[in-house]
Amino acid sequence: MPPARPALADARPGPLLVLVGPAASGKSTVGAAAAAGLGVPFVDADEAGEPYYREVGWDLGRLTARIAAVGRLAAEREWEPARAHAVARLVDAHPGAVLALGAGHTSYTDPVHRSAVGRALARADAVVLLRPTAGRADALRVLRARSVAAKGTDWVRDGHDFLAGWLDDPGVAALATHVLVTGEEAPRRTAERVVAIARRASG
Repeated sequence: MPPARPALADARPGPLLVLVGPAASGKSTVGAAAAAGLGVPFVDADEAGEPYYREVGWDLGRLTARIAAVGRLAAEREWEPARAHAVARLVDAHPGAVLALGAGHTSYTDPVHRSAVGRALARADAVVLLRPTAGRADALRVLRARSVAAKGTDWVRDGHDFLAGWLDDPGVAALATHVLVTGEEAPRRTAERVVAIARRASG
C-alpha cells in the first residue's frame, strides 16, 4: 500500500509524474524515456533548478564557495531552503510534465522544508521512488558502483556518506505514491512500468 501523502490544499495542476530516489537510481534516464512514451515534456531539476535557487539568493557558485568554507555536509544544510523553493517552483512551472528530482531535492534535515516539498509534490498525479534492489546493502553497492562509473564519485565527503543518507532517508519514501524496484531490467522496461503508473494515476 502506498504511504500516506500530505493533504492536498492546492488544487492547481502539477506534474503528471515525479521521479525521486538516491543518486544513480536512474531518475533522469527513466524520466526522459517515460516522458517520450507519454508525449509530455521532461524536466530534470538538476539542470533546471538554477534560476529558482537565484530567486532566494543561491546558485551553484555560492554552494561551491560554502563547501570550501564549511564542508559539504554543512553547506548542503545551508542550501536546503533554496532546494525546497526550487521544487515548489518547478512544480508550478511544469504542469503535466515528467519531473526528475535530484536526491538533494527530496532529502532534508529541516522538517519545515521537508513539509513544504511534500505539499508541493502532493499536486503531482504520481510520485515514483526508484530503487535498484529492495535490500539496503545490495542497493547501496549498486548505487555506489553506478556513481563511480558515471560521475567518478562514491559520494563520501568529509567522512559523511551522502549516498547512504539519501537511500536511508524515510522522508523520501513518504513523498512517494509508488516504489519501483528496478533490479537488472533495462531502463526502457522501467520507463514502461512508470508510464503505466502515470496513466493509471491520471485516468
